[in-house]
Amino acid sequence: MTSDVVSRIDALKAALHHHNYQYHALDAPIIADSEYDQLFQALLALEKAHPDLLTEDSPTQRVGSEPLAGFTQIQHALPMLSLDNAFNAVDIADFHERVAERLGQMHVRYCAEPKIDGVAISLLYEGGRFIRAATRGDGLTGEDVSMNARTIEAIPLVLQGDHFPDRLEVRGEVYLAKAVFNDLNQALIEQGEKPFANPRNAAAGSMRQLDSRLTAKRRLTMFAYSVGLVEGGNLPSEHYDLMQQLRVWGFRINPDIQQVNDAEGCQAYFDALAQRRAHLAYEIDGVVFKVDSLASQAALGFLTRTPRWAIAGKFPAAQGRTRVLDVEFQVGRTGAITPVARLDPVQVGGVVISNATLHNFDEIKRLGLHLLDEVIIERAGDVIPKVIRVAASARGLDSSPIVRPLQCPECQSELVQQEHEVILRCTNDLGCPAQQKERIRHFVSRLAMDIDGLGGKVVEQLMKAGLVHNAADLYALEFDQLVSLERFAPISAKKLIAAIDASKATDLSRFIYALGIPEVGEATAASLARAFPRLAALMAADEAALVAVPDIGPIVAAQISAYFNNTNNQRLIERLCQLGVVWPESDVLEAQPTPLAGQTWVITGTFDTFSRSALKTQLQDLGAKVAGSVSAKTTRLAAGREAGSKLSKAESLGIPVIDEAGLRSLLEQLP
Repeated sequence: MTSDVVSRIDALKAALHHHNYQYHALDAPIIADSEYDQLFQALLALEKAHPDLLTEDSPTQRVGSEPLAGFTQIQHALPMLSLDNAFNAVDIADFHERVAERLGQMHVRYCAEPKIDGVAISLLYEGGRFIRAATRGDGLTGEDVSMNARTIEAIPLVLQGDHFPDRLEVRGEVYLAKAVFNDLNQALIEQGEKPFANPRNAAAGSMRQLDSRLTAKRRLTMFAYSVGLVEGGNLPSEHYDLMQQLRVWGFRINPDIQQVNDAEGCQAYFDALAQRRAHLAYEIDGVVFKVDSLASQAALGFLTRTPRWAIAGKFPAAQGRTRVLDVEFQVGRTGAITPVARLDPVQVGGVVISNATLHNFDEIKRLGLHLLDEVIIERAGDVIPKVIRVAASARGLDSSPIVRPLQCPECQSELVQQEHEVILRCTNDLGCPAQQKERIRHFVSRLAMDIDGLGGKVVEQLMKAGLVHNAADLYALEFDQLVSLERFAPISAKKLIAAIDASKATDLSRFIYALGIPEVGEATAASLARAFPRLAALMAADEAALVAVPDIGPIVAAQISAYFNNTNNQRLIERLCQLGVVWPESDVLEAQPTPLAGQTWVITGTFDTFSRSALKTQLQDLGAKVAGSVSAKTTRLAAGREAGSKLSKAESLGIPVIDEAGLRSLLEQLP
């Protein structure tokens, strides 16, 4: 090997890094794509001929590599905090007033930029070379996604220029452009796969691929928005100038970043960007305002979970107007009939909406909805489509009332409505194929038996093939049966069999929840498992014994008793146990401390140090019932960021509210 080869490889890498910088950071390419490809292929050929000269920072390494077994955890050197929200001009003005008062200044300059609807990421550089990438996670600990980050061309593998710190952590938002997102969804639809709900979900899913080669195909990109850890170097004194310096070092920053003055400048920027929102190449859900002076940021400091020097101005939920073409009726696992509006497709907040749930006939009555009515659609939280109201003044002569069905749309059995319910139900519990499919989907779901790879399409395929009729049949599946099915290769068949086998070892609470007993959610299943540590005792319990369990009333007790007294359900449970489903049964469960027993909690908002599902499980383990809505029976509301209407209702009812800091303190004190 000659020094000429080494020099040529180094020169090609430097040239390609520079051209990536020109293209992504500066948006000013200086060579044609064909010329770039020639340089890339030349480097690829040399590295193939001299594999010992291949390095991780080579531009050729963006194609991805062999799948990982899983993600490792990374502790953030500095927490990745969240932002408080401003929902209107008053909130923005209040934020400015607080900042100005704390700083003792009449006027404050802010740095404003669009709030990208993507996934936060932390990038670590040492000596100007990319070392590691991590997701935000819970703000304190994230997942190592370095292999996936390497595939994103907007993330420099080597910093440009000089005078960068010895260690530099750059934070940004990974996202999918609207056009790329639409192309991705179209490809998924053509392959018979479920499309992503929105670009944020697509970006999050792409960054969490264990196979980085799949991430490389997703065409992700990134805007840098701040720094974290900085060692061995100096940075500009203002945030805006810091962003310009990051651009010089090779990062993409948002072209709409601006310096603005006081609340009036913030509001003017917010209003102008709201007008342009639909025309941007990427999804945004608001504007981020940061005090521009880094010294002032340090002086303002932090609250427990948010910086005092920044706020996110959130746009109102996107709305659109369209027509209800039809209403179809879906059948759930308990036989519940859910009306779903089929809409004339309409773009709302950059996403095409063609369906919206109507929940039940009481909701249809409340809306006064007719077929072919024009309606106002809103994406609640910029995600879930919801019919807000009917444009009654636009009702045409061809509109007609929505008729309540008398028969199940799947099996034509009679539909009934119990006295205490607003829901229509199919009476054919065992013979309705739709109910069976949904029961199996519930059984395998993440909070139940958690069988990876058993999505709705696979369940439907197994049922159509006659291999699965109920949940127990899953544990009797064999490799030869799966591999004979369409789209099942030997590797995928083995993975599914392994996932099914792994799910056999569970706990009683999960198993009870997985059974899909009417009215029995996660909290009730946990209460039952604590009260009856042995399944046989639960199955033999009468309604009086069930009502004695905290938070189980006569209606729920009747449902549980009826389920376990059903011969078919008894056979199903017996067969599941025979096929190897097991859980620990111990009297120790009865002796576990339950300091929150008898209390009803409600969780709302977003928390930095734990997920809502983890918090819910922890509260349930301590004996509390976790409800979905606030009422006079609520003991306490755990309120994170964006608490909204639940917080308002709790305050109006005089229900105690605990924030994240208080919650952490309480949980640390409890046994």
